[in-house]
Amino acid sequence: MDAKPAESDSKFETVLKYLKEARGFDFTGYKRTSLARRMRRRMSQVGTDDFGDYMDLLQVNPEEFDALFNTILINVTDFFRDAEAWEHIRTDVIPLLLVERDPDDPLRVWSAGCAAGQEAYSLAMVLADVLGPEQFRQRVKIYATDVDDEALIQARQASYSAAEVQSLPEEQLQRYFDQQGNRYVFRKDLRRSVIFGRNDLVQDAPISRIDLLVCRNTLMYFNAETQGKILNRFHFALSPRGMLFLGKAEMLLSHTRIFDPVDLKRRTFRRTPGAPEGMGSFISHTRGPERTSEVGGLAELREHAFSASPVAQVVITGEDIVALINQQAEVVFGLSPRDIGRPLRDLEVSYRPVELRAYVEQSKVERRAIRIKDVEWARSPGDVIWFEIHVNPLVHADNGLLGVTIVFHDITAARKLLEELEHTNRQLESAYEELQSTNEELETTNEELQSTVEELETTNEELQSTNEELETMNEELQSTNDELQAINDTLRERSAELDQVNDFMEAILTSVRFGVIVVDPDLRVLVWNRGTEDLWGLRRDEAVGAHLLNLDIGLPVGELRSAVRTALAGTDTEDVLMLNAINRRGRNTTIRVVVAPMRSQDGASQGVILVMEPSDHPE
Repeated sequence: MDAKPAESDSKFETVLKYLKEARGFDFTGYKRTSLARRMRRRMSQVGTDDFGDYMDLLQVNPEEFDALFNTILINVTDFFRDAEAWEHIRTDVIPLLLVERDPDDPLRVWSAGCAAGQEAYSLAMVLADVLGPEQFRQRVKIYATDVDDEALIQARQASYSAAEVQSLPEEQLQRYFDQQGNRYVFRKDLRRSVIFGRNDLVQDAPISRIDLLVCRNTLMYFNAETQGKILNRFHFALSPRGMLFLGKAEMLLSHTRIFDPVDLKRRTFRRTPGAPEGMGSFISHTRGPERTSEVGGLAELREHAFSASPVAQVVITGEDIVALINQQAEVVFGLSPRDIGRPLRDLEVSYRPVELRAYVEQSKVERRAIRIKDVEWARSPGDVIWFEIHVNPLVHADNGLLGVTIVFHDITAARKLLEELEHTNRQLESAYEELQSTNEELETTNEELQSTVEELETTNEELQSTNEELETMNEELQSTNDELQAINDTLRERSAELDQVNDFMEAILTSVRFGVIVVDPDLRVLVWNRGTEDLWGLRRDEAVGAHLLNLDIGLPVGELRSAVRTALAGTDTEDVLMLNAINRRGRNTTIRVVVAPMRSQDGASQGVILVMEPSDHPE
């Protein structure tokens, strides 16, 4: 009964895995319901309802990636969205940050998930209001990041339409924007303090030493586990007294250990002391300036220091050629100076104790250090060594690759200590068993209380999840409304153009002194101009829609039948007839009638045009 939904879920997960492998976008941390809904919306636009078929489309059409990402990444934003919260930032948060810092200290601000830049420029306007433009230019750096490259391109241009800036007061619009045609461009002197860049909150390292971090209505798209990882990164990014500003759908109910609420209603929080677990990989070690002029023989000293290091280390070039091996690596892995200059793949150490080549390639491509934990190596029966291996890229100042260093940290002693600790803990647990039996009644009561607390927490989490889902749907509805508004504007423009064309054609037909009749392939009258009314005394509203051959006028329309049929049959030539008729004044006259076919651009018959001109010698 549930086989079909399960198969669909499996194909959906396969598409997510393909997006991660093919384009580096990891959507596995996003909420499945909203992510699947957005993807199905794009699938409906291209005419498929099967995730497997859609992945085939992604594989054969690389441009579809951009369309899918634009659908998933809802870039709905505005200047000073949720005005009450922004006023709290202006009047309370920023003055508090300034009081805690010296007058000349720089202020580093991060707008995470900045979309088209409105949030980043809102921060710039608030800080410029509080500090003044001069102090703002000297002290403030605003780092604005997003995963959507198209949105970042728009944000860097700092150019917005009248509709996009309509929420700004006129005074603020004139102070911070220059009007260029029908666009409003943010001031160039303040724009230099706003730096835009791509950053994936799930995968990329955070910006550090941030005083104010703004991430509004972005976390709500991620599941609880991914939200926790991102908030740990935010904790690492903030300075010791840094502040976090979230959107109205984000509560941090389960993360009070790393953030203290400043104003829960307006979603402002302060970083708690300490570092959350797992953030050590973001700490970067930089070298101080070299002072080679003060020390002689430095190159030889470096060579001996590297060789004598107690930690096994191998350095390879960017082409995976072994460049350096220290003494400890020679002892542990049986290497020798003769191995220098050989490809890494030819050495046993490249695949034992662990397959290194994939990690080396990943480190070179991603330009980041990789740590391989708990690598077990049995050199011989009974001789087991545990390593933690660090693979670090060596790069120029301009991010050019010099090579890769592979460091093997021997953690065997630490592993033995850990095993001994676990054994001691087991003994301690046995000693506590008797005490535990005495406390069972108290534990029962505690468990009942804990169960009640957990139910309340679950209810709060469900309410928050529902609130986030509703906020997501609101974003989607607003995005859809914007699209519909654009379609309506286009339709209005087309209607106005059509009205102009109709007025132009009416003016032409009115100005022609000859009688002009246009009939469709069924000989129904489409056009009956003023000249025709003057000839036959029949008004346009009486003639349009009537069958030409059924008209009761002074023109013998029956004699036109053959010429009209010929024009409809496909001839390209005009037929000229001279017919005796009686005009609207009851006088006999001779009418010159030109019968011409009316064709579309592809040659299909669309009707017949009849041009009637009375002779100059009525009877």
